Amino acid sequence: MEEELINIKNTAMSFILESENLESLEEVKQQFLGKNGKLTLALKDISKLPKEKRPEIGKLANEVKLTIEETIKEKVAQLGKLEYKKEEIIDITLPGIKPSLGHLHLITQAIEEISAIFEKIGFTRVRYPEVEWDWYAFTALNFPQNHPARDDWETFFVKQKPNLKKGSVLLTPHTSSGQIREMERKKTPPIKMLNIAKCYRRQSDVSHTPMFHQFEGLVVDKNISITHLKGTLDYFVRSYFGQNRKSRIRPYHFQFTEPSFEVDVSCGVCEGKGCKLCKAGWLEMGGAGMVHPNVLRFGGIDPKKYIGFAFGWGVERVVMMKEGLEIDDLRLLYSNNLDFLEQF
Repeated sequence: MEEELINIKNTAMSFILESENLESLEEVKQQFLGKNGKLTLALKDISKLPKEKRPEIGKLANEVKLTIEETIKEKVAQLGKLEYKKEEIIDITLPGIKPSLGHLHLITQAIEEISAIFEKIGFTRVRYPEVEWDWYAFTALNFPQNHPARDDWETFFVKQKPNLKKGSVLLTPHTSSGQIREMERKKTPPIKMLNIAKCYRRQSDVSHTPMFHQFEGLVVDKNISITHLKGTLDYFVRSYFGQNRKSRIRPYHFQFTEPSFEVDVSCGVCEGKGCKLCKAGWLEMGGAGMVHPNVLRFGGIDPKKYIGFAFGWGVERVVMMKEGLEIDDLRLLYSNNLDFLEQF
């Protein structure tokens, strides 16, 4: 029995070392360690031996089995490396695989386009804090203390000790706070500012998100009139939406402008004739108006010498209104849905 086990080990070792691939190695494994393998059958015969010889032969049999198993593992590792090296061979004549490239988010693209449009007519791009004082966000913009916009349900207030002069800390609800900061910075007109920033309000539905972007224009100089405002509006609408689109202004009310206007853009689907989308040929874009004298005073500008106009619109809103885009839910823009985002 002892001689048989030694012969099984030597034969198995020889077959294992001669194996050239994993398939032939698996055949050797089954030949010796399988259900009907030579070593398996030999182990069954140990029970037929005299009791005094069983421990010694059993020990030898286990050693033979362990040796075969370890040798098979080493051979598997060796053959696996050879297979890997074969697959690793590179044909330098083959064309390379281009890595996938990302692109700017749709909103970032819009911000760059809007900035470029206004730069062409002399507007200077500025940036101001998103975490702001109540003074800049409301008081200096002519908002009374009891205005609904100052309610906790409308504005995100920050838990921080208020400033005696500037009031509470908040996440700016609009880019209009940049008007006061720009007037304080420039001190003396002319001023021609474009402020694009994130804004925050407690709103979330198909047309609102808690965080959104606005772009704010401010022009302050002598002899400024509504004609200058309307000309700027027409220029932007034609440049951004297309040469066939038009703008119009309607009387409205904003705390920081007087007179104030809502700005509409002619519908790109029906070209202003009226359809299911626009109902009457026009789509609302945002607000505008002549800067309120109180706002000029709060900004350190003499309203008797200077006058100005301002406008503030949502970046996401003008994107949704652009011809060729069919975005029926604003929240899609921030959903991280690659199937949607990769279209732009």
